[in-house]
Amino acid sequence: MEKLDRRTTLKLMGMGAALLAAGSRAFAQQTPTADQLVKGKNPKLIVLSQRPVVLETPYDLLVSQPERTSKEILFIRNNVDLPGYNTVEGASLDGWKVEVTGLVDKPFTFEAKELLALPQSEVTMVLQCSGNGRTLYNPRPSGNPWKRGGMGNVTFRGVKLKTLLESKGVKLSEKALYITAHASRQGGAPEFVRSVPIHALENALLALSMNGEPLPAVHGGPVRLVFPGYFGVNNVKWVEKIEFAEAENTTAEQMPRYRVPVIPNTHLPFLPQEPGSRYPYSFTNSRPNWLVNVNSFIFAPLEGQTVEGPYVRVEGVAFNDGIVPIVSVEVSTNGGRTWQKAELATQGKTFSWVRWRATLYLRPGSHEVMARAWDAAGRSQPLDGNLAWNERGYEWNGVMGVKFTVA
Repeated sequence: MEKLDRRTTLKLMGMGAALLAAGSRAFAQQTPTADQLVKGKNPKLIVLSQRPVVLETPYDLLVSQPERTSKEILFIRNNVDLPGYNTVEGASLDGWKVEVTGLVDKPFTFEAKELLALPQSEVTMVLQCSGNGRTLYNPRPSGNPWKRGGMGNVTFRGVKLKTLLESKGVKLSEKALYITAHASRQGGAPEFVRSVPIHALENALLALSMNGEPLPAVHGGPVRLVFPGYFGVNNVKWVEKIEFAEAENTTAEQMPRYRVPVIPNTHLPFLPQEPGSRYPYSFTNSRPNWLVNVNSFIFAPLEGQTVEGPYVRVEGVAFNDGIVPIVSVEVSTNGGRTWQKAELATQGKTFSWVRWRATLYLRPGSHEVMARAWDAAGRSQPLDGNLAWNERGYEWNGVMGVKFTVA
């Protein structure tokens, strides 16, 4: 075989580099940014899936809006994509109909525009994907690799489902134990159905707006059935049918997805699963991701940040399912051996996150601060979140730690 001279070798190397560069550019062009996938979204959002659209809020963006999360940066976890709805602009109410059926004495169908004439209600609530924090489990479970940006704090406004039923003179059967919501299948979208317990009716809201603007199409507009205190998957977007039923629905999003193992006939929140193992999900040995668990997040300082000392302000948010109040948040700088109480910005029951802050005296050097929340039911966060490992990585609420430097 003839040997290549130096000039030919260099020429071939140059051609190879050019081809690699061209391939890299082509790959970059094939990977759209968040704003290209969803009109109006911040381009910095992290694309976890292009179809269906899944976007995570970078943590530094999330903490930049500590009161309410704007539509431009709010995460997206869509299980289906409704054609033409990938925009933060509102969707038209015209022609949108919702059927109410099942265990009611008078089934009916209403036009979404009718809701505008009924008394309006408002709720500020944490909207959180049940997979938020999934990458913190070890080994990493299956599913979208969420860090901590699969959540936000938003204000929904609309008509309570109870108010609608009363306006129609509709009564529920005593056998109605679940509310089952069906998403629209416009454009051939796949089926998406979720069931929640009937007690969620107390706060259920047919949302028409978010943060004072028409409900963004990509976030469920024109009408989304919202259950405050419940994980995001239960807040069905583009609701088309509401069914009152005696049992949970049996579609894939209810079984086996969005469930965690439990010991049957106990009140334990989860069954410890051997990390890396598989589980035979059934309606009797698992429970759905319904109510949000107790959690807290550190908004400042950020990981790897350098701050001025010796007095360092640590702040963040805490939340739960809203059934009882968050009563305290504690911070620790010695790995959880001792804890100091933080100051809460608000008291009482709420579906919103509660802001908290603490001032620590810290010497120059490297530090790690941890935070954990407690509520009035005595629920808190485990130091080791991996205790709740499950193969789909749901409901992470381990204590958060942040490493930073004091100048």
